[in-house]
Amino acid sequence: MEYSNESSVAAKFKFKDLRMYSSTEWMDGNRKKYRQVFDKYETGHIYAELALYNKLYDFEDWDVQIDFRCYVIKKGRVEIFSLQFSRKVSRFEPIFYLREGWGHKQEASYWKKGTYCWEAYVDGEKVGSRFFYVEDAGAPITEHNNPYLEVSSVRLYEGPYEDTDEESRQYLHTFDVEETRYIYTEIELINLNASKNWQCELIVKFLNEAYELKGQVTRLTRVERKDEVIKITAGWGHNMKGSWREDNYMAVVVFLERPIAEIPFTVSDHFAVGTYEIEPINRHAVVSGFDKLSLDQVFARLDGFVGLKSIKRQIREHANYIRFLKLRKDRGFAEEEGINVHSVFIGNPGTGKTTIAKMMGALYHKMGLLSKGHVHEVDRVDLVGEYIGQTAPKVKAAIDRARGGVLFIDEAYALARSQDDSKDFGREVIEILIKEMSNGPGDLVVIVAGYPKEMKYFLDSNPGMKSRFKYTYAFDDYTPDELIQIMSYAAQQKEVVFSLPAQEQMNLIITNAYRNRNQTFGNARYVYDLVDLTKIALGQRVIQEMEDQVPGASAVGFTRESLETIELIDVERTQASMSQPRVNLPIDEELLQDTQIELNSLVGMTEIKKQINELVQLVRYYRRTNRDVLNAFSLHTVLLGNPGTGKTTVARLLAKMYKALGLLERGHLVETDRQGLVAEFVGHTAVKTDARIEEAIKGVLFIDEAYGLTPMGGGSRDFGDEAIQTLLKRMEDRRGEFFVIAAGYTDRMEAFLKANPGLSSRFDQTLRFEDYTADELMEIAVQMLVKEQFTLTEDAKVHLQSYCNFLFQFRDRYFGNARVIRQVIADVTKRHHLRMSALQSSAPDRLITFEDVQHLTDDKTLFNFGRQGVGFK
Repeated sequence: MEYSNESSVAAKFKFKDLRMYSSTEWMDGNRKKYRQVFDKYETGHIYAELALYNKLYDFEDWDVQIDFRCYVIKKGRVEIFSLQFSRKVSRFEPIFYLREGWGHKQEASYWKKGTYCWEAYVDGEKVGSRFFYVEDAGAPITEHNNPYLEVSSVRLYEGPYEDTDEESRQYLHTFDVEETRYIYTEIELINLNASKNWQCELIVKFLNEAYELKGQVTRLTRVERKDEVIKITAGWGHNMKGSWREDNYMAVVVFLERPIAEIPFTVSDHFAVGTYEIEPINRHAVVSGFDKLSLDQVFARLDGFVGLKSIKRQIREHANYIRFLKLRKDRGFAEEEGINVHSVFIGNPGTGKTTIAKMMGALYHKMGLLSKGHVHEVDRVDLVGEYIGQTAPKVKAAIDRARGGVLFIDEAYALARSQDDSKDFGREVIEILIKEMSNGPGDLVVIVAGYPKEMKYFLDSNPGMKSRFKYTYAFDDYTPDELIQIMSYAAQQKEVVFSLPAQEQMNLIITNAYRNRNQTFGNARYVYDLVDLTKIALGQRVIQEMEDQVPGASAVGFTRESLETIELIDVERTQASMSQPRVNLPIDEELLQDTQIELNSLVGMTEIKKQINELVQLVRYYRRTNRDVLNAFSLHTVLLGNPGTGKTTVARLLAKMYKALGLLERGHLVETDRQGLVAEFVGHTAVKTDARIEEAIKGVLFIDEAYGLTPMGGGSRDFGDEAIQTLLKRMEDRRGEFFVIAAGYTDRMEAFLKANPGLSSRFDQTLRFEDYTADELMEIAVQMLVKEQFTLTEDAKVHLQSYCNFLFQFRDRYFGNARVIRQVIADVTKRHHLRMSALQSSAPDRLITFEDVQHLTDDKTLFNFGRQGVGFK
């Protein structure tokens, strides 16, 4: 095949299409969800896809320059952005695609209501354009509320390609296979967005009984303010009869990627007149699993739960009281207040809060208090927006989804900060909820859940909060006996049984876990996870036994009993995998020698060097005498000293030293302070501290200015105490897996250690960093200059030594030691450079003279001695 190697653009490609989409999800045939209409609240980025037929396919590669330009149409065209790309079109691509987008990852933050046009230019020539529209109906679309439209009817009829005769339409539900041409959907919608003009885009899909796509049609219609009803028709087929096959079909109407109506129809051997009743589709309602049970069956299911004795009693009493109130109302009593069933669930994880919430939804539905009884579960992320104005729509959308059922807010305490922060949007959520519970249209129950201590603070965070929640349910931790019952139930669900020795060992593991529990203990979740792990261990053992008998053999020889019975060895292996034994590593002599050289090169610190070198001697002795090195040393350390005395430097060297000695597997250092451990929200500090500890496992957690965890004056609501409690527990539970080094000023650190009785006992050694002497300050100064390849003249050295004597003599508790010297040397070298630049000499001069240091005098008025350390005015 010959081709013309012309230089013109047209010789290389032919324009195929320019389409828009907002979802990056890939569909069948490498397609996207192409659209022209987008909702503001659901749109972050809008993408353009340019498709070009490659005329040089199979012949040669070629380069192309492509420009995307986007305009907003406002009394003309205003360019809002342009994108330029250089691409190589491969000779192996029959169709070349370029997909690029513009916007913001946060939905509703960039694109506003309006008409837009996207244009594509290839090598400077415009090849295609496409209009698209962003709409705003004033509120987000939810499963229960579509602010744009409501489906009035969808009817089907048969007709030719150009069907305009509305009066002669005959509506059908069955179509003749021999006579049918196009099958049309006549869609009638009620315009709910009547305050403005807008663009309505419908996609109608025709699916066969196997849910294969028979055809798809898109209709774009401009809706005027005055339009109360929107009528749209869309058909699929062929003008030649016989394009349909006998089958059951479904026409699905899609609006903004949501199915809003479905209508079934049949293609058979005859026509049949008739229509179907259309009900709005709600594919996302969360049902509880109790919705098909009777009221007595709901209570029977409740009685079947393990434990929860007080909860069961409260719910029965609560249900009886609701019956009593309804009975009074039926007999003519005027109940001034409505029945308030908003509730607070207090308890640790895995105690059944979510399960009971679902049951409550079904209970209220059966008793006529709720129209649906479903549960919509949310947390802070689902309710709080990132920017001003985003929170209210998110909360209202969540309420709309829950209307008719239960809005279940897990970890609700995260909506209230520890301090009165008016800028936190969580408080806006609380205010909207209070208003909804007080004056809302009803048909909604709000249940908030969380840890006991944090939920108390949450309820105290707003004066109107407690009065809105009528009932409080306290979910206690399951007892060991109840956890063992749950284990038996979990085993039944997972179709496994425990041998007697395995059962006894599992009982022991669960009992010990209960004894060592904290507020993050998973209760039933912990037990289910444990049973899962033992089942996995059973599977590993069975497969290994099968392979050991005959490699590649099948499980034919294994009985049902052997495939379901968890033995003691499976439990022990699970227990061992959970404990993660430490690795006994040899001494890394090379790393140890390098670290010791680095330590000994530090100025001063005689006593600290002695203590660290003694540790090295002890480890060597323990290894030589075959003692347990890993469990003999737990080196949580406190570093006491003023600023600039080398605490951080020594902490980093200790981490390397512990790695070299085999005491830590990684020996990395994770540096943090109060900000890295303490969270802004109630209940989040433990999680944040745990995350830092996990990061430091097999290494060192270095907490600088650790006294910041116990602020002066204290306060019962300060979350620093929660960080300390979490830290103490992990230091004990994971003893030897990581070391903690806490550093800070001497006096404040001593107060910090006394603030909590368990702190001082957890730290095994203390290293005290004294202020550097005048001679040591001078030595540090010389080292810094040598590192920068400078040398001092004799008179400059004498003057600098005199100045170090002066700094040492007049230092205070905030003296910065080496930090001050670093500042001094930076100033000296700057003056040296200024002096050399004035000489206009290009020859390098690395000699510090008296002229460079003479400004350093013993006049105290030149310096600011205070909390900021020594600073030049």
